[in-house]
Amino acid sequence: MSQTNIYPYLPNTDEDRQEMLTKVGVSTFEELLNHINPNLRAKSLDLPDGLSEMELKAKIESLAQKNQPVSTQASFLGGGVYYRYIPAIVSNLISRSEFLTAYTPYQPEVSQGSLQAIYEYQTAICRLTGMEVANASMYDGPTACAEACMMAYRIKQKPKIVFSQALNPEYKNVIKTYVQACNLDYCELPNSIPVLENSSEVLLKDASCLVLQNPNYFGCIEDLTKIKEIQEKFDCLIIVVTDPISLATLEPPGRFGCDIVVGDAQSCGNGLSFGGPSAGYMATCQNFVRQLPGRIVGQTVDKNGQRCFTLTLQTREQHIRRASANSNICTNQALNALTMLIYITAMGPTGLKQLNEISVQRAYYLANVLKEINGVKLYFSAPFFNEFVIQTNKPANYVLEKLREDKILGGIELAVNYPQLENCILVAVTEMNTRTMIDKYINSLNKIMSDHKAKNLAVTPN
Repeated sequence: MSQTNIYPYLPNTDEDRQEMLTKVGVSTFEELLNHINPNLRAKSLDLPDGLSEMELKAKIESLAQKNQPVSTQASFLGGGVYYRYIPAIVSNLISRSEFLTAYTPYQPEVSQGSLQAIYEYQTAICRLTGMEVANASMYDGPTACAEACMMAYRIKQKPKIVFSQALNPEYKNVIKTYVQACNLDYCELPNSIPVLENSSEVLLKDASCLVLQNPNYFGCIEDLTKIKEIQEKFDCLIIVVTDPISLATLEPPGRFGCDIVVGDAQSCGNGLSFGGPSAGYMATCQNFVRQLPGRIVGQTVDKNGQRCFTLTLQTREQHIRRASANSNICTNQALNALTMLIYITAMGPTGLKQLNEISVQRAYYLANVLKEINGVKLYFSAPFFNEFVIQTNKPANYVLEKLREDKILGGIELAVNYPQLENCILVAVTEMNTRTMIDKYINSLNKIMSDHKAKNLAVTPN
């Protein structure tokens, strides 16, 4: 067989590749991909032929310089992914080889360091959320939320999943994907915390769970005191999605009697990284521990009476008969979960509260000044945490584009997922937004709104 190979770092020859293509019934690799929408396929880089490695590296670096990292701009983006400061201790510790190379502890007796890290992470999650037990982490916040819905169905055996209109749209989409695949129903509740009226009663009938978010997707702080009333009236579980950093200041959902708490670890030491990877967390009460997906690490003693750790509960399909598994989740995001643990440990309760105070104070300062600009108003009147919604009398996409010209990432255009919120922008403020950045946002938006050249773009806020 000829050993010609135009890809010197790949072991397959031209003949090898052609044999595989023939076996699957196509003549070319391109034909193999014809069924994929061209818009979804990655475009090849337009690179000249014959470059040396050194020349290629220089070319790629010049292309990379076209990117505008968030560190070079004033970012007010939020909606579930936040630009927060990551202390040096976080990257220093997670870069240690024993953590960075660790994977699933298939032999727990020789993985004591990894197991202890997961155990401490679970403990931290329980303390933050006010719940009794947490698992070893999930893929991310949206999948943790969908898994919580399936967990509620296993417990209540009712065919409907209900979620708040103010739930993060990405969480909604993942929930829909899960429940549709399991032939369950879902519906969206117009009110975050339902007034117990006829419309709510119809929607919550036959529901295994109601999914809420606090603070909700629009940044508003929800009143969770009605949770018990909903649980008793509709015999359903309450799942609360929350930003873990907010729990250093806001009352944890467990104090209100919710059944499952989920969220995303991104804001706790995990970078933006083009949207991932991250880790999801899940906590519940002791009564439901055997319905948790994934695994739980527990503390025990060895034969010598010394403290040690073990995988206490493993409901993964890899460990038990597939039909008996709570979920087909195959692993936990150990490194990202460890990142969260190191971050919240380094910050401590006092540090997290101070962080919240900075974010909240700056968010209210920005909101109070923006609402005084002609053509801008605050859309919601409810108290908020570090995010809020403004509505402008010019198109939101136009406003955001003009802000980008000033190196300001002004927020998220909400009409993309909420058509009824026309010209509304979700603005997030963290400790990374200095007073200088905030004032720059104010001045830039003021200039955009008073620009008479854009007068024909004006619309009337709702």
